[in-house]
Amino acid sequence: MRRTASSFTTRGATGCTGRTGTGVPTPVTIAVDGDHAYVRTWDRAWKAKRMRNNPDVRIAPSTVRGRATGPAIDARSRLLEGDEARHAARAIARRQPILQGVLVPLTHKLMRYRTLHFELTTLEG
Repeated sequence: MRRTASSFTTRGATGCTGRTGTGVPTPVTIAVDGDHAYVRTWDRAWKAKRMRNNPDVRIAPSTVRGRATGPAIDARSRLLEGDEARHAARAIARRQPILQGVLVPLTHKLMRYRTLHFELTTLEG
C-alpha cells in the first residue's frame, strides 16, 4: 500500500453506513509503515463504531475536510491492541510529530478518551 497524500477519507462499504444506508466519508490521517497502514481515533467516535461493526471500508486521498481527490480503494480495518497498537502509534507520530505525536494524544488524555488504532489492509490484488 503506497499512498503519499496527507489526508484520506474512509468511507464505509456495504453495511458500514450512516442513517441513510450510504457510506459516511470521514477524514483521517493514515500512516504507512512498510506494507501496513494505520489510523488513530478515539473510542466514542462514530468512525470507530462503524469500523468495529463492519471492518470493510473504502479509502481515498482527500482534502482535510474529507472531500475525495482521487480514486478510492477497498480495504479492511482491524482494531489493534498491545504491541501492535504501540507500533501504530509510533508510526502515526513519526508522520506528524507535533499534531499526532503530541497534540492528539494529549487531547485524548485530557478528554479521557481511549485511543484506538486500526490497521488498514487493501483488498485489491
